[in-house]
Amino acid sequence: MIAAIVLAAGASARLGKPKQLIVISGETLLERAVRVALEAGLSPVIAVVQDATLIETLKERGAQVLLNRRFYKGISTSIHTGVRWAEGIKANGVVLMTCDQPAVTSGHLRELCAEPEVIAGSGYAGRIGIPAYFPSSSFGELMKLCGDIGARELLREARSVSCEALGLDIDTEDDLKRARELFG
Repeated sequence: MIAAIVLAAGASARLGKPKQLIVISGETLLERAVRVALEAGLSPVIAVVQDATLIETLKERGAQVLLNRRFYKGISTSIHTGVRWAEGIKANGVVLMTCDQPAVTSGHLRELCAEPEVIAGSGYAGRIGIPAYFPSSSFGELMKLCGDIGARELLREARSVSCEALGLDIDTEDDLKRARELFG
């Protein structure tokens, strides 16, 4: 059992409005991320959010929804929230992903999980980032993360699955305009 943890509790400070609620092609970015994770066969799909706005919609779409009331302390608290849940259900691994990368595909997520004992990240823009797969043996390291840095250091030596399209993440109005041009 490999869970997806969709990290969606951020404040979207650079964009100035909640990324989670942005609609592209008839679905919010968060709904899109949940759908792609489910299509990849990840189970359960866990959406970590900061408020209750989309809870019912996400549950209807098949996601578990966890509130992170400490979101203001950085992305690490959302990772902790999701990993703690995954540990509790004895998941074999997790895929950490955000909702602001509209180019992510179910095939890419499956490829990240192809070697179940090996950490794997997405290769784009000259680095290895998220989405990324972490086997359960790395949960302890994920739980040690602090602040708003995320799992960057754990991915430094990870297996890389290339996908340059993931370099588009929605942080600015220009990014949003480009995403809408590419994805409807």
